[in-house]
Amino acid sequence: MTIYSEMPRLISLNDACRATSMSRSMLNRYRSEGRFPEAVELGDRRVAFVREEVYAWIDEKIAARG
Repeated sequence: MTIYSEMPRLISLNDACRATSMSRSMLNRYRSEGRFPEAVELGDRRVAFVREEVYAWIDEKIAARG
């Protein structure tokens, strides 16, 4: 069991921004370029991200450091 297992499965756009230290505009640009995990559509104007996918993306960035 990881520390993430007690957190909600989906995280908001704002929470994804906080987790990655990226602005909303940068995160949305990465999304449109296919460089960030795909969002889950929750409603007409609401999206969320699968927490595990966002943290895996962060882990990949950390591992790719020189």
